[in-house]
Amino acid sequence: MIGIGVNIAAGLPDSPGPGSQGHGYNVVDELVTRAQAVAAAGLPTVWMPQNYGLDTLTAYATIGREVPGIELGASVVVVQPRHPRVLAAQAQTVQAATHGRLTLGLGVSHPGLIEVYDIPFSKPVAALRAHLDVLLPILEGRSVPGSHGVGSDAASTTVPGATLPVPTILGALGPVMLRLAGERSGGTITFLAGPRTIGDHVVPALTAAATGAGRPAPRVVVGIPVAVSDDPGRVRRDIAAEYAALAALPSYRATLDRDGFDDAGGMAVTGDEQAIADGLARYAEIGATDVNVSLVGTAAERERTLRLLGELTASGV
Repeated sequence: MIGIGVNIAAGLPDSPGPGSQGHGYNVVDELVTRAQAVAAAGLPTVWMPQNYGLDTLTAYATIGREVPGIELGASVVVVQPRHPRVLAAQAQTVQAATHGRLTLGLGVSHPGLIEVYDIPFSKPVAALRAHLDVLLPILEGRSVPGSHGVGSDAASTTVPGATLPVPTILGALGPVMLRLAGERSGGTITFLAGPRTIGDHVVPALTAAATGAGRPAPRVVVGIPVAVSDDPGRVRRDIAAEYAALAALPSYRATLDRDGFDDAGGMAVTGDEQAIADGLARYAEIGATDVNVSLVGTAAERERTLRLLGELTASGV
């Protein structure tokens, strides 16, 4: 059985523009509506990345109050622009607001993207490791080793009502990042990584690291575009065009090459209902524990896909 969640930010307009404000568009309201639809379909989890505008954790504090019971997965929050103590306070506040339903995904972005914060993409693994040295103790209700002074003890950094520890996973694809994820977090969440990358590379490296560190079996969340469609070729072409800029980033280009895909369209799980069921089952067979589904295609296809995902969850696919 594989856990099925939905990326509720997939397909949101990148920038509706100032004029949209006068026409009543509110992105948080839209996300609440989408999360309600996912919950109504019977799915256990929503996922949302952190981009340059909307703040995922702030949105989740609202979404979680409006949509009870569903897991709220951040996929992922980039650590370099946020001090670990600030991020710990944000995460714990979301936990308190949602009664313990946040899973905090963390990552380091990519060269060419992080520089918008006037931060160079330099030694990203070291930056993440140093961030975790401070963040994880706070999220576990402990004092940060070596810290002292006002605001440094566990009592002063814990948010009353927050369920601790806050579960964390890392966005990891390379061997060093996968080792860090296995040794110090609950697992990994991937993007643009297909079956060969997941089965032959991610799962073995992550599992070995977790086992060596005496940690439980890790969570492996695979981000994939999915569409029930009578025209899978058109779906793949549309995905290839939409994801072209991301697919050109070196880390994602490497995973697509490993999987033998010319473009991101090859990642899509698309076709009729049986093709979707078989595609998701294949990820379960190679060691994925969850899928983070981006609903793609036409509005009718997205509705059809969401309905199927609920049925598969109910049947224990």
